[in-house]
Amino acid sequence: MGYHKEYQASIDDPAAFWQEKSSLVQWHKPPGQALSRDEDGHYLWYADGELNSCYLALDYHVENGRGEQTALIYDSPVTGVSRQYSYRELTDKVARFAGALQSLGVCRGERVIIYMPMIPEAAIAMLACARLGAIHSVVFGGFAAHELALRIDDAQPKVILSASCGIEIEKLIPYKTLLDDAITQAEHKVDACVVFQREKLKAELIPGRDHDWQFLESQSEPVAPVPVAATDPLYILYTSGTTGSPKGVVRDNGGHAVAMRYSMATVYGMKPGDVFWAASDVGWVVGHSYIVYGPLMAGCTSILYEGKPVRTPDAGAFWRVCEQYQVNAIFSAPTAFRAICKEDPGAALLEKYDLSSLKRIFLAGERLDPATYHWLKQHTGLPVIDHWWQTETGWAIAGNPVGIELLPTKAGSATCPIPGFNVQILDNKGKGLGADEQGSVAIKLPLPPGCLQGIWKNPERFKAGYLATYDGYYLSGDGGYLDDDGYLYIMGRTDDVINVAGHRLSTGEMEEIVSAHPDVAECAVVGVSDDLKGQVPMALIVLKNGVKTPEGQIFEQIRLEVRQQIGALACLKKIHRVERLPKTRSGKILRRLIRQMADGEDYQTPSTIDDVEVITEISNVLKLVASF
Repeated sequence: MGYHKEYQASIDDPAAFWQEKSSLVQWHKPPGQALSRDEDGHYLWYADGELNSCYLALDYHVENGRGEQTALIYDSPVTGVSRQYSYRELTDKVARFAGALQSLGVCRGERVIIYMPMIPEAAIAMLACARLGAIHSVVFGGFAAHELALRIDDAQPKVILSASCGIEIEKLIPYKTLLDDAITQAEHKVDACVVFQREKLKAELIPGRDHDWQFLESQSEPVAPVPVAATDPLYILYTSGTTGSPKGVVRDNGGHAVAMRYSMATVYGMKPGDVFWAASDVGWVVGHSYIVYGPLMAGCTSILYEGKPVRTPDAGAFWRVCEQYQVNAIFSAPTAFRAICKEDPGAALLEKYDLSSLKRIFLAGERLDPATYHWLKQHTGLPVIDHWWQTETGWAIAGNPVGIELLPTKAGSATCPIPGFNVQILDNKGKGLGADEQGSVAIKLPLPPGCLQGIWKNPERFKAGYLATYDGYYLSGDGGYLDDDGYLYIMGRTDDVINVAGHRLSTGEMEEIVSAHPDVAECAVVGVSDDLKGQVPMALIVLKNGVKTPEGQIFEQIRLEVRQQIGALACLKKIHRVERLPKTRSGKILRRLIRQMADGEDYQTPSTIDDVEVITEISNVLKLVASF
């Protein structure tokens, strides 16, 4: 069956389509029906089924003869350590650590916060929680104490799992100090903390509350997987950049497992034994879906990388990992490859490595600008595949379904909606728009399996934020359009559309033009207030290393190109060069923050940029916009 037939089947009869796909996973109790609704009318997947996500990721493969295959590769250029775990070894470690958690009173339905760096124990902790039917909530390692405290109060965990420190390129982050501060601030008091001691910095443990990870694990007995209802929560993941009360996205077990198996094959074209590398962090949704659960449920080898795309030690780091571990597919954010391009614009470092194992490069997390797409395509010769999804959906809404059919790519497009996602473009009144007409990107209900089941302890926020705007639709919050071929173009958040003298313009479209300039490494375009026109566009640009062209000449070339491609009304007078753009730790450019600073509005520094280096970037931008 080709893509179009499979997609249409998923839209015509979602229940039948996903009932068939439920056979992708091994159930403790197979579901009698795929789709149902609860008393509030909310859609549920596989409500009468039972399974265990950890069993599917580990034990199942051992039982089916894959025990000696490598399951997880840990590569840490910041420590010089690498380690590999077979499926059998990883199963044993997870089962034993699950026993350690059980000894602390963790059981089905209890919450456990995981506040850890990118080390194997972070993945082991997630899987151990799933083994017990407990609900894990991974908080990005290094979050400020206040933000961690908010999440402690919201999730109300029984236990917190952490490490003595995180290791950056030139510094150590004392996690235990941040954790102690957060626990002091939080109203909810946890029963216990388990701390993994790292050699670089040992933490002082508080008697009676804190436990040494290694010792506790050594004293524990392994436990078997606990069957849970398909609708039981697997995890809570707080969306990045939230301010005020945290917003915890809840993911179920059953729909998530089916979505992971389906997406690994359909979206990424992976099969058992393949090596998959999601160059992200377990603190983000990509790490949940495609470092831990997706690859392991699919019987692949997954890579957990503790390093950066540059400076660990150089801009060839990603290519080194691909060669060393014979990676078949890599998945990262465009910002990572923009950083590599900035440091090594001619891709000289890439030439040092044999990438013959690498079949595809996947990008997501932010809009893939055509300049980055073409740079990767030119220098690797590989399919460069953009795909679009959100923390809330857990897997790709749109992409190139390589496991079904490799569709022609179009620069700037995430290709087509993935089967299960009925994507529509709506105007302000909820009316469907035609080809090439920009509007709000919405998904007709029901959402496919694997998407959020709600917001933790806040059903009203779930309804108001996602379901109330358009009756019968999920609101993505992004703007975009579908072309005549059904290809989806995401142009940025709907609040990134600016109004210039009564004309609505997409800053995303302007960014594509600016980033296409050969000397620009990356850029951000935002709308700032103007007394005459209401709003005008402003561009902040980062130039590639070694650029010889005078700055003023580059600016004029950009202005001319924007004028020619969009028109005179898109007059881009305000262009400013910066050394770096302010970003979240997951790599998303903080456009709203830039706009607030430029307009002199009050703003809140997001929790994801609490470290000194990135706050310095914010400060530099503040000084810049203050001089306008």
